Amino acid sequence: MINSIEDIEKFINEKNFKKIFLLCGKKSFVNSGAEPLFKDISSFKKIKLFYKNSELPILEELIEIIKDIRNFGPDLILAIGGGTIMDYAKIANVVDIRPDLAKLIENYSYPFKKKYSHLTVIPTTAGSGAEVTSNAVIYVNGIKHSFESDLLIPDNFFLIPEFLISAPHKIKASAGFDAIAQALESLVSKKSNDQSVDYAVKSLKISTNSYINFLNDPNLKNATEMSIAANLAGKAISISKTTAPHATSYPFTSLFDISHGHAVGLFFEKFFKFNYDNLDKAETHFNLKERYDIIFDLFNVQNINDFSSKICLIKKKANLEDDLTKLNIDINKSSKKIINGINLLRLGNNPVKIEGIDIYNIISKNI
Repeated sequence: MINSIEDIEKFINEKNFKKIFLLCGKKSFVNSGAEPLFKDISSFKKIKLFYKNSELPILEELIEIIKDIRNFGPDLILAIGGGTIMDYAKIANVVDIRPDLAKLIENYSYPFKKKYSHLTVIPTTAGSGAEVTSNAVIYVNGIKHSFESDLLIPDNFFLIPEFLISAPHKIKASAGFDAIAQALESLVSKKSNDQSVDYAVKSLKISTNSYINFLNDPNLKNATEMSIAANLAGKAISISKTTAPHATSYPFTSLFDISHGHAVGLFFEKFFKFNYDNLDKAETHFNLKERYDIIFDLFNVQNINDFSSKICLIKKKANLEDDLTKLNIDINKSSKKIINGINLLRLGNNPVKIEGIDIYNIISKNI
């Protein structure tokens, strides 16, 4: 599962790609150590380099990327970076520019047909698992929307732990919590099955022991473990999809510039307590209480309150602030915009039906 830089060089040479569209973030491309590799490759391959500008995947920049890809005509799209880069690459490889694109995205009704080129991705963060998922996100007019299609799954991915080590603490913390959250949400998602449960459990057995260690000491061992944990979490949610914490996180990123994993963590334990307190209303094909028992065992706790305390402790150790006052977030003032920005696809996977009033109560009160 873990690769080396030599594996990438061998792959590019053996496949005999001639024109490579390289999509990356300028800082992560340099800081990760990926830049020298592709300077060498550019001496014998034709490479078109696109540095993304936006921190979030937005429609306007996506259109620029699609235009550049179509004009260049690559036989390989290579994406190196975090979640935004992965989302751009996955979508740009299957979506065409058309007058009604924004409307199709907003209605979750884009007619996927085929991939434009071969797509290979190399993550520089351990969190999203986007290298193996069948979904991607894009912001249209400040609201986050999801694409879902098997065509979005990259053709190849490489996990290079060395590329993760130099990322800023803030990015490591946010991405790592996202991996934990994805695995936990996968365990309770209505769409989960035996395979997704297996992936999620394997992921959590690693991440619960390695996440804080990776933040405090980002050495090769800890980076390798978090790479594997994130990849397994990605495989889990590619099957099950995510639930209420992810659905509710989106407006906190777009409205308040809270990074994705951090935003997922803001009310994470509260959503899990809401589901647990409403076990009798579960709309799942499995026993939700048994899934919580698996979670309690993985986190070495006895009950939902202990689990909530454990999640809060993890966030505290990772310096993921969840005090809304300190984050300058006024729920009452922004509640309408927050509720309107929630991703309904993700919300529909929650094991217990959850209404707008429930979400407002969860995000505005200490329940």
